[in-house]
Amino acid sequence: MAGALEGVKVVELGLWVAAPSAAAMLSDWGAQVIKIEPPQGDPFRGLFASLMGSPVTVNPPFETDNRGKRSVALNLESEEAREIAFRLIEGADVFVTNMRPRALDQFGLSYKELSRRYPRLVYCQVTGYGPDGPDRDRAAYDVGAFWSRAGVAAALTPAGAEIPQQRGGMGDHMAGTAAAGAVCAALLAREKTGKGQRVAVSLLRMGVYMMSWDVSLALRLKAPIVPYDRQHAINPIITCYKSGGGRWFWLLLLQADRHWGDLCRAIEREELMTDSRFENIEQRRANGPALVAELDAVFVTKSMAQWGEIFDRHDVWWAPVNSINEVVEDPMAQAAGAFAEISGPDGPIPVVATPADFTDTPQAPRGAVPELGQHTEEVLLELGYNWDQIVALKERGAIP
Repeated sequence: MAGALEGVKVVELGLWVAAPSAAAMLSDWGAQVIKIEPPQGDPFRGLFASLMGSPVTVNPPFETDNRGKRSVALNLESEEAREIAFRLIEGADVFVTNMRPRALDQFGLSYKELSRRYPRLVYCQVTGYGPDGPDRDRAAYDVGAFWSRAGVAAALTPAGAEIPQQRGGMGDHMAGTAAAGAVCAALLAREKTGKGQRVAVSLLRMGVYMMSWDVSLALRLKAPIVPYDRQHAINPIITCYKSGGGRWFWLLLLQADRHWGDLCRAIEREELMTDSRFENIEQRRANGPALVAELDAVFVTKSMAQWGEIFDRHDVWWAPVNSINEVVEDPMAQAAGAFAEISGPDGPIPVVATPADFTDTPQAPRGAVPELGQHTEEVLLELGYNWDQIVALKERGAIP
């Protein structure tokens, strides 16, 4: 059965992760995506090998955000190559990019220019700090705009601790998800008005939105936002604990007074319910280090599997703290549809699924990641170029 976006054509001029991930999601949802790359390719193609420190034949992170697309390599410094890009965009419903605005201006691919040429086009622009402000061209990556400048890293760093490292693509993938949703909303609006528009997502805005609980407290109440560790959690029974054997788990008892009795009965420490230090959430918060110490001493006496059975029997909400390798093997993640497969030359290749499902228009990866420029000639023939013209474009450096 066709995906929800069957028949929608997308042209992506994206590098690294944020815009490519948005286009990959649109592809999973059924859209046809053409990825325009420079002659040397999206720089993310080669980064993984350099990070690994040795030659590798696969690049799983790049595959995640570029599967199911067709790759067209164009030297946009060439006027002829830019004409090819215009012809591709002319036949598209959506243009997705995270190129810096000054580069888009240079190539004639700004929103102002493309909306003038193609009024029905949905123009999706992902930036670090917004497409119109003073830092529109500032280099960002999600580590800069999302993790660092939006307050995410600082909010996760208790006093005296070192700033934690961000894992690759965290803010990028959140921004890409928001961008894909915004594109769909703009396509719906176009059905009503007949007119396209720009949708803009910035990594900075994405980070601020992700931290909106804390940010809203600072905005409305001018409250100081102070990071805390597990000994000083606002609610000591919605934090992590270590079981015997060293496995960590997270208690999920957000409604602290409602769940407190269930926890005490589950761990066979009912006397804690009448301990004046812990009689309500206010006291448990004030005496957090003491309560954490009490619970630490209890939880190391049994394995996480044993505690899991006990918690489930007593309706104590919890979750294991999985490593990434444990997530891959977790039957719950598998049952939730977190993984998918694409066809490869040597058989199926496991991949991460995009995070939305549809009952009547199933989403799924549309194919493997393309090689650099794999579809250049094919797409040019579809645009009406003949082989003599294609050879001439190669000779003049418009295409590799």
